[in-house]
Amino acid sequence: MTSPFGLLAELTYRCPLACAYCSNPLNMADYQDELTTDEWRRVLAEARDLGVLQCHLSGGEPLLRRDLVEIVAEAHGLGLYSNLVTSAIGLSRPRAEQLRAAGLDHVQVSIQADEPAVSDRIAGTPSFQRKIEAMGVVKDLGWPLTLNVVLHRQNIDRVADVLGLAEEVGADRVELANTQYYGWAWRNRDALLPSRTQLEAAEVVVRAARERLRDRMDVIYVISDYYSRYPKPCMGGWASRQLTVTPNGDVLPCPAAQSLPLPRASVRKDPLEWIWAESSVMTAFRGTDWMPDPCRSCDRRELDFGGCRCQAFQLTGDAARTDPVCHLSPDHDLVAGVVRAANADSRPDDLPLIARPHAVRRTGGDPGRRDAARQGRGFTKGGSPP
Repeated sequence: MTSPFGLLAELTYRCPLACAYCSNPLNMADYQDELTTDEWRRVLAEARDLGVLQCHLSGGEPLLRRDLVEIVAEAHGLGLYSNLVTSAIGLSRPRAEQLRAAGLDHVQVSIQADEPAVSDRIAGTPSFQRKIEAMGVVKDLGWPLTLNVVLHRQNIDRVADVLGLAEEVGADRVELANTQYYGWAWRNRDALLPSRTQLEAAEVVVRAARERLRDRMDVIYVISDYYSRYPKPCMGGWASRQLTVTPNGDVLPCPAAQSLPLPRASVRKDPLEWIWAESSVMTAFRGTDWMPDPCRSCDRRELDFGGCRCQAFQLTGDAARTDPVCHLSPDHDLVAGVVRAANADSRPDDLPLIARPHAVRRTGGDPGRRDAARQGRGFTKGGSPP
């Protein structure tokens, strides 16, 4: 067993946006009792002691945590490389300056398209201009800037213009990631899955951009799982390199694993070291002993680790099945059928999206007040570098 080097700290699932491709849990009520500032301090210290080097502060929208500056300062004091993964709504210059002074190392901003009307429609709220302004602040303050764009049927044809926007804002890195179908994205899969023609055209654009921009900007392109011959090595292998801590303290091997029927492990009950080494949620699919055929006898088993457990469960109801993305999977037609439908001549051009509700409120007040309340009642109780 190796030590994890990356912690995804999902500080809150509250968010000012309402993206129809959001992969966060549908059952938001289960995550309203967010970890307090002191609990996050302890989690970060335990993560550092476990070997974690990178801390990705995400959500939801982490800027909705009023204690974000304190959390960043704690990560910096522990020697962790910190990356803010944000919609940039709420990243004013004063807030950004506080985060810079606290030691934040990197900022990753999401944007939905290159054009205001399209971006705002996909985000479910007017946000494009505020994102552009925030990216200007990021560059003014000297941070490295990653621009993240989730690609799908309704924006992938604009990938050349998205890359042009990334150049305009001075992004150091751009991540073009095809949608992963969990959460609201699963509900909207038929409307979001691009056609093969769209994907092929986008890949031509991306290859040319990589060549043209290779000395100025890293261009990362994550292909669509459903069109792959083999599955991607999910998280580099189950519970082998990274871990996620959710807003309520659950610890998971990946951000989508809330959906799996596995025993929960929480930092509110057990030390992070024990959870990583011993808990059922971490050991269930670690290594290769759990694999059924065709994975068990496949010479790729140490390359793709059977694919994504969450995707296998989503599609088959059994997290131990071979990922149906793999062309060798006995369940591959579950994916092939969806791909055929996405490419059918009879498919409507614009299927409606199921709108994700806005999630910006949480019962119980802000984190600072809840810290004080817990203390008053005697409560004691975290890829590659950006």
